[in-house]
Amino acid sequence: DLVKRTGSIVDVPAGKAMLGRVVDALGVPIDGRGALSDHERRRVEVKAPGIIERKSVHEPMQTGLKAVDSLVPIGRGQRELLIGDRQTGKTAIAIDTILNQKQMNSRGTSETLYCVYVAIGQKRSTVAQLVQILSEANALEYSILVAATASDPAPLQFLAPYSGCAMGEYFRDNGMHALIIYDDLSKQAVAYRQMSLLLRRPPGREAFPGDVFYLHSRLLERAAKRSDQTGAGSLTALPVIETQAGDVSAYIPTNVISITDGQICLETELFYRGIRPAINVGLSVSRVGSAAQLRAMKQVCGSFKLELAQYREVAAFAQFGSDLDAATQALL
Repeated sequence: DLVKRTGSIVDVPAGKAMLGRVVDALGVPIDGRGALSDHERRRVEVKAPGIIERKSVHEPMQTGLKAVDSLVPIGRGQRELLIGDRQTGKTAIAIDTILNQKQMNSRGTSETLYCVYVAIGQKRSTVAQLVQILSEANALEYSILVAATASDPAPLQFLAPYSGCAMGEYFRDNGMHALIIYDDLSKQAVAYRQMSLLLRRPPGREAFPGDVFYLHSRLLERAAKRSDQTGAGSLTALPVIETQAGDVSAYIPTNVISITDGQICLETELFYRGIRPAINVGLSVSRVGSAAQLRAMKQVCGSFKLELAQYREVAAFAQFGSDLDAATQALL
């Protein structure tokens, strides 16, 4: 291939003109609906907002799933990881969250939450299916889809999350609210590993390069709640990580868990038992979301997590013997 220098740093189109469109990692439309109308261009890699420019998370971001909103609440400007094996419903939670914003966004207030969905290394048929689901629910009108499919070169799969983030930052920096979903970051890490090994960089654990932590930290730090002086906008991130056989202690999962403000753990066993979303409440946590939870929800669910933990403990004992005391039977 013939390679030419452009003499400029990589940038992508951003703005409200992007809403309802499907673009590739460089912001070029791939939905067959012609070129983009008026838009500005933003750098793909920028520094995350500093400490002074931020504010603590205090506004709720409703997913519409009671299990999430009650037990692991998410606030605007938070980073909440969705982690689990393949086919446990990680993408389903993310898509449900986008669809749930329809009700809020139809009011046309300043509370409108724009959504950016970044598909990394997914099948084209999966992306097409997602576009269909969103358009049928009229949710595409407040969403942007960035797709770097499985057949795209590794550099594009590596770049896609940063491009999507730049598009989401337009809303954050202009006093609006946005949600960005990275589906999924383990595929981005694999693409980055491929690039690094070809560039002869020394491999580390699981053959990933030494700076794979920085790869994700510099991306997720850009999701933030802005202070009132800088417009009070927010960018909420829902990164997705796929585990192998439920191993949360692998290299990439532990890295991303340490960067994010909590995680929602999904389990295959719960999924097959018909508990959907298959959230393991014991392992799932939201570190900052409780401050953003609605007061009514907080009153109802205050002691819920403790009761669930007590129930699980007693249910484990109940398997050993049938003659249980009255207090245990009441709890069950």
